[in-house]
Amino acid sequence: MSAKFLPMSFEEMAKLGWKELDVLLVTGDAYVDHPSYGTALIGRLLEHRGYKVGIIAQPDWRSPDDFIRMGRPRLCVLVSGGNVDSMVANYTANKRARREDDYAAGGKTGKRPDRACIVYANRLREAFKGLPIIIGGIEASMRRLAHYDYWDDTVRRSLLLDAKADILIYGMGERPVCEVVDRLHQGQPCAEIRDVCGTVVAVKPDDVPAEAVVLSSFDEVSNDPKAFNKAFRLAYDEMNPLTGKVLAQAHGDRVVLQQPPAMPFSSEALDKSYDLPYARRWHPSYDVQGGVKGFEVVRWSITVVRGCSGECSFCGLAMHQGRVIQSRTPHSVLNEVRRIAKDTAFRGTITDVGGPTANLYAASCRNWETQGPCRDKHCIMPSRCPSLKTGYDQALSLYRAIRQVPGVKHVFIGSGLRYDLLVEPESEEYFREICAHHVSGQMKVAPEHTDDKVLALMNKPPHEKYEEFVRKFEKINAGLKSRQYLANYFITAHPGCDLNEAHACAATLQKRGMCPEQVQDFIPLPMTVSACMYHTAMHPFTGERVYVPKTLAEREMQRALIQPQNARSGSFIAKAKRILGK
Repeated sequence: MSAKFLPMSFEEMAKLGWKELDVLLVTGDAYVDHPSYGTALIGRLLEHRGYKVGIIAQPDWRSPDDFIRMGRPRLCVLVSGGNVDSMVANYTANKRARREDDYAAGGKTGKRPDRACIVYANRLREAFKGLPIIIGGIEASMRRLAHYDYWDDTVRRSLLLDAKADILIYGMGERPVCEVVDRLHQGQPCAEIRDVCGTVVAVKPDDVPAEAVVLSSFDEVSNDPKAFNKAFRLAYDEMNPLTGKVLAQAHGDRVVLQQPPAMPFSSEALDKSYDLPYARRWHPSYDVQGGVKGFEVVRWSITVVRGCSGECSFCGLAMHQGRVIQSRTPHSVLNEVRRIAKDTAFRGTITDVGGPTANLYAASCRNWETQGPCRDKHCIMPSRCPSLKTGYDQALSLYRAIRQVPGVKHVFIGSGLRYDLLVEPESEEYFREICAHHVSGQMKVAPEHTDDKVLALMNKPPHEKYEEFVRKFEKINAGLKSRQYLANYFITAHPGCDLNEAHACAATLQKRGMCPEQVQDFIPLPMTVSACMYHTAMHPFTGERVYVPKTLAEREMQRALIQPQNARSGSFIAKAKRILGK
């Protein structure tokens, strides 16, 4: 029988009749029992498999004391920095401390240490000598090999070594977590668990398999930009779960060994992660602090798709979730909707039916099951590959079924949509129906920029494709009773964008009467194509030299040009115009 919440104290363990945990989960987020929180999902999955699981959320890391509140677990500790990288959670794009943490109770900052996986692992070694420590989540996943770190402005080692963990799990971790925990339960020593797909371990040079793809060493990639880009390129090419090879990267006298990615889920297997008995609440201990702000955004949302075939340069999805689209069955989704509709706090609005890209639900390719995603071409760029089939019929059927569930008044799509797919003729019915029924006043799209050279570096479609989308959107909305609008997302100071491109982008937006609110200063996230460009001033795949705006002054000028309506933009715009002679 499942607990309402997984225990967070000895007292809660005692109510369940437990004297010892099998697995302890430590996370940099507050504990929210909802499938959009990775710790809750992994915890519930292990609970379903018969393990006694407890959670320590946002512990006081200044001593080991808070880590031992539920005693020593029998098998291992699973450590995550949280739903976002701890450095992203703690600092803005311009390296200023954030004023709020949406994943902490009451939004209070200071609950999560910088480089949380490292800090937590250090304390856990002090608390539990010899206990296997396994790190995972987005922070570990995107730092699994030598990587450029924006906050230190240097190349850092694999997080596996910096945390001195036994195993690092990357990607969406259900399969590797379950296999590793099962093997530990069966008595296999942690040091012998080296061959699980989706994991990274450290070995001696003599233990590297002969078939492994050898990457340039940590010392080489730290000192040579070309070696850094080559290593990234080789790692990127091996992200195919069907054909990917083992990667080996020397770090001093140890070698970091990355197994190929875990296999994608079938629809039925993916359902299991979301059909578990989540409380869909934050832990009651947070009530007095006002709850967890980030949860309110996803409380009535439903994840229906994983993976992204878009491969935007600045995004880590291709290296984390992978390019293969994995979609839940309508049966599972509708069961979740019915559970939500029975919640006494539910007011009738499903806020999102989506995932990384909402309009890729049920998309498929004949190659994915037999050979995985293609190495030599993209699925969507520069245009959609004919082998990639959209799942619009299945998506519309699902949306219509959700609208018929008793208690549901509105069904919105809050996730982003690939606008370049929506301009295709076969998207006509889908586009019209989501405008008519599934937009809560604003449709989220991400043109990112208006300059085609910058867009190409972002691996985004040319600006004319966005203009075509806008024309189609306006034509469709002209025939609707309620007026819909676009929520446009832009990125400033991306590699390849200098003040001239930023000024031209601002001029284009001004002509359209646009004053975008959703603007993100570029962050070179670890193990992304854009981070390679930022660090090396070269494109990792083409070798093309790339201009990189790195100074805070230029970053602020670029943002001000795009957002002239902001009160503090005036002085930065004036400075930019003086530099440009305009």
